[in-house]
Amino acid sequence: MKWTFRKLLLLVILLQATVQAFSANATWIWYPGDYELWLGNNLQNRRTERGTFFPPFWKMDSHYSLVEFSTDLNLAEQETITICAEGRYNVKLDGKFYPGMPDNVLLPAGKHSLNIKVFCLDRVPALYVQGKTVATGSQWKATFEDKEWIDASGRTSGKSGTIYRHAGSWNFNTSSALPSAYKLPVSPMAAVSMEPKGKGMLVDFGKETMGFPLFQGVEGKGWIRIYYGESAEEATDTLHCETTDQIQVTAPVAKLQVNDSKAYRYLYIETDGGATFKQISMLYEFAPVTERGSFRCSDTLLNRIWDVSDYTLHLTTREFFIDGIKRDRWVWSGDAYQSYLMNYYLFFDSPTVERTIQLLRGKDPVTSHINTIMDYTFYWFLSLSDYYLYTGDKTFIEQLYPRMESMMQFVLSRRNSRGLLEGLPGDWVFIDWTDKEMSKQGEVSFEQLLYCRSLETMAECAGLVGKPADQARYEALAASVKHILLNEFWDQSRQAFVHNKVNGQSDGVVTRYTNMFAIFFNYLTDKQKEAVKTHVILNDSIMKISTPYMRFYELEAMCTMGETDYVLNEMRHYWGGMLKAGATSFWEKYNPEETGVQHLAMYQRPYGKSLCHAWGASPVYLLGKYFLGVKPVAPGYSRFEIRPELGDLNWLKGSVPTPNGQIKVYANARTIKVSASEGEGYLYFKAAKKPKASTGMIEKMASGDFRLLVKGDGQEIVVTR
Repeated sequence: MKWTFRKLLLLVILLQATVQAFSANATWIWYPGDYELWLGNNLQNRRTERGTFFPPFWKMDSHYSLVEFSTDLNLAEQETITICAEGRYNVKLDGKFYPGMPDNVLLPAGKHSLNIKVFCLDRVPALYVQGKTVATGSQWKATFEDKEWIDASGRTSGKSGTIYRHAGSWNFNTSSALPSAYKLPVSPMAAVSMEPKGKGMLVDFGKETMGFPLFQGVEGKGWIRIYYGESAEEATDTLHCETTDQIQVTAPVAKLQVNDSKAYRYLYIETDGGATFKQISMLYEFAPVTERGSFRCSDTLLNRIWDVSDYTLHLTTREFFIDGIKRDRWVWSGDAYQSYLMNYYLFFDSPTVERTIQLLRGKDPVTSHINTIMDYTFYWFLSLSDYYLYTGDKTFIEQLYPRMESMMQFVLSRRNSRGLLEGLPGDWVFIDWTDKEMSKQGEVSFEQLLYCRSLETMAECAGLVGKPADQARYEALAASVKHILLNEFWDQSRQAFVHNKVNGQSDGVVTRYTNMFAIFFNYLTDKQKEAVKTHVILNDSIMKISTPYMRFYELEAMCTMGETDYVLNEMRHYWGGMLKAGATSFWEKYNPEETGVQHLAMYQRPYGKSLCHAWGASPVYLLGKYFLGVKPVAPGYSRFEIRPELGDLNWLKGSVPTPNGQIKVYANARTIKVSASEGEGYLYFKAAKKPKASTGMIEKMASGDFRLLVKGDGQEIVVTR
């Protein structure tokens, strides 16, 4: 046989494919949560205000500098592994060290214990091992202390008492993809207009965005001064705009990029000292998440609201879920909690949820509430219950449970004599930004409600990880708090929860927060829910909510009560009002009574308000969960329900992502079409006459509504009613 170059090349390709087919897939691993802390510390310390470094004000934890990774092997034949590490390392097989830091190690056939220790201070100790069958992954164990010692006789003590965790990982799947080198990707983006203004040039990119200004054809010597603005007013107010940059030009360069990404729609650029440039564009920085959810309906305004909500969440999804892209660019638990929920209906990007939860929790010892805010600690607990319901990932809960326990022990240590919580020195009782003063003193009923729900979450997770004694204890604590809440804070004469009690006394003030949360937490009877709707939510004398943050929950409460027309009209008025005022992403706060530059001010600063804030994107969640009507009823969408609600719409359609697929829904007054690619659940609907289905058997329920079993086989079911 004559071997031509082409045949040899084909043989090499075939051999490579064969080796790859029989090789395990390796990924970089680290101590769980450590990379998240390191990456988050870098993210949250990028904030600047007018060129001044502006770090967070809460405790920031760091990674362990020395980590041991280990795995047990049972090799049918010998194989060679390649080792890469971020840091110095040693290799030990069956208790015996290899000399130096070997790049390759020959492992003999048989059963073995492989241990690799990695040390690094400036980065997270990380490890990548690739062999034919041996490869680093989540099945490897990690510990920051092996507790191994040798006595006078030279005997090794063993490793009793060492706590091992499953190694952490993400998507660094080649030896060259160093975790420490990770950066968000960028893509070129042109300005939509440039015009001379005053002593400089005003550049408009057409919408809120985030990235790096890029100058081309830079010449001369001098300074380029950049003033960023989410509005034209902010960018051109060189004395008061929130963020600025200045670049010294010392020699001609073809391209000049600003070092740190910033949020802006407008740039106002001045030059002095002879520096010039020919062109300005930007590199748009983004998180590479995949959009898996969708929504469309007969109302073009609602479609636009969904689109802008979608874009807002895209912008605030970075390495983690952050609050706002201009300010603060930090990871706040209250903001993140809503981002998780919106994410489940748009991206279903579980790794970003996991990273954010890990970063917020940090490490022991616990010295304060998360972000120093009492309510934000409770949102962190609630996020774990939601995470398990949507993803079905029990392993993550098991890994995090010890830190859940220590976080809850901190909370329990701060109870008063009645077993309730009050703000103590160092505690920030936030709740919401309000236009009128709201008391945070004494026993605030909203904090007790979130505390109760957090105890219920602890009980749920304790049962999940096989700790029945813990489960019983937390259930008892939750029942005690709930009893006090329902019996001492519910005011029968006002048909609502009172806001707080100071020294056992209430001044009778009613706010919306406890009342609306109690509805969708299902803490109230149907009669009490109707009373809250009438006496609180629809009562204009009760202090109104002016943030998308709490409008999220107010509208969710109304959704759970079937008030779909009300919710759609509120979306049109509130989020539509921001669009009418020129929003291209949704804001941190919106008061419809304000006009013009009033919309830009907050915190006693003329441009302090964030015009791109994660909690502004809640229509993504509300429209997906309550109008497409899709939600899990068992972990990981193993069981689900679909309850499409048209409200005043002629039709709606969309898709909701599930862990490994999606659920599709279309509905108008006569027809419903659904399909699911995993799990099993019921479609619930109303019909004036006996409905028909393209497949399956329709059941009439005692309520008079109908239901139909939907199997996760991808088959579309058509119901005619």
